[in-house]
Amino acid sequence: MAEVKRVLLMYITLNSGHHRASSAIEMALHEISPSVETMNINAFKYTNPILEKVINRTYMGVIKNKPEVWEYLYDNPKVLRSVQGLRDAIHRYNSKKLKMILESFRPDACICTQAFPCGMIADYKKNLNLNLPLLGVLTDHAPHSYWIFREVDYYVTPSDESKVCFMKDGVSESKIKVFGIPIDLKFSKELDKNENCRKLGIEPEIPNVLIMGGSQGLGPVEDMVDALEEIDIPFQLMVVCGLNKRLRKDLDKRSYRYRKKLLVLGHVENIDGLMEISSIVITKPGGLTTAEALSKNLPMIIVHPIPGQEAKNAEFLLNQGVAVKAEDSEDIASLLQELLLNNTKLNEMRRRASELKKPNAAMDIAKLALGV
Repeated sequence: MAEVKRVLLMYITLNSGHHRASSAIEMALHEISPSVETMNINAFKYTNPILEKVINRTYMGVIKNKPEVWEYLYDNPKVLRSVQGLRDAIHRYNSKKLKMILESFRPDACICTQAFPCGMIADYKKNLNLNLPLLGVLTDHAPHSYWIFREVDYYVTPSDESKVCFMKDGVSESKIKVFGIPIDLKFSKELDKNENCRKLGIEPEIPNVLIMGGSQGLGPVEDMVDALEEIDIPFQLMVVCGLNKRLRKDLDKRSYRYRKKLLVLGHVENIDGLMEISSIVITKPGGLTTAEALSKNLPMIIVHPIPGQEAKNAEFLLNQGVAVKAEDSEDIASLLQELLLNNTKLNEMRRRASELKKPNAAMDIAKLALGV
């Protein structure tokens, strides 16, 4: 009888791309090997529940009120050197709880979708000379220096461009796998467009425009909807508000004023279906959301990237020709009208997305972790 394998997965922040990526890999592990045992944990919450709340609150406050501060802190070599001692101290403090997990669960491999838990495991491996295969999985299109640890056995990157960045930081080419950003397995399946439209009450022959503000429904979405309403060509609008209940309530109240079909949604589980029937998505450039859009060959209008990781994502997607960037709501309306009237441009963006997408990343990562 074959020995049952155990895989530890670690992310940070519950409603995040890191968590969605971790869950996608966990699903793939069970798809490949139904007997595999997995433990998928929020590393911040497990090791420092109070610190997690403080950091999350601080991060959201900085992003909303002082984005230029985050832009300075993100992937800054000076900041990295100055916080090295603090990072080491946090890792030492967390090592007792980490030891409890590793000794009780006894994983055959560890997969981290965020740099913080990856660093914790790497330091633990180094200090105890532990032979535990460690996979660091990027969930954005560009790496940063906080990922670099000698004890990581494999890095999974979204593209050849990010692979080159790791190699410039001294990571051996043999350690880098260009598998893509892991997304839910359902995104690799083609859906029936007419059936999806029917379920949502959407007309299949009229273009659909999807607006996404991330899990928090961030950005001036109401201004966007008002600006798009002024475009004098036919299309339908679907807005995903995520966890932002106020935004959903406000849009619902105002929907009767709009001439165009407007579908207002909260936190949904069928993003794959919404993307399947969309002509264009207007979105912040989060790693998971943009990887999902690529899997559906969906052109993107990028808005309000967070300085740091999202700004780097935007730069990559613009360079690849799968997205355009809007500066404000009026710019969004102008770009959308231009794209909807230019099938040649839209088809070229779809073609580039088709070349760039890697919808099987989660399965490839699971196979690597399981050694199959």
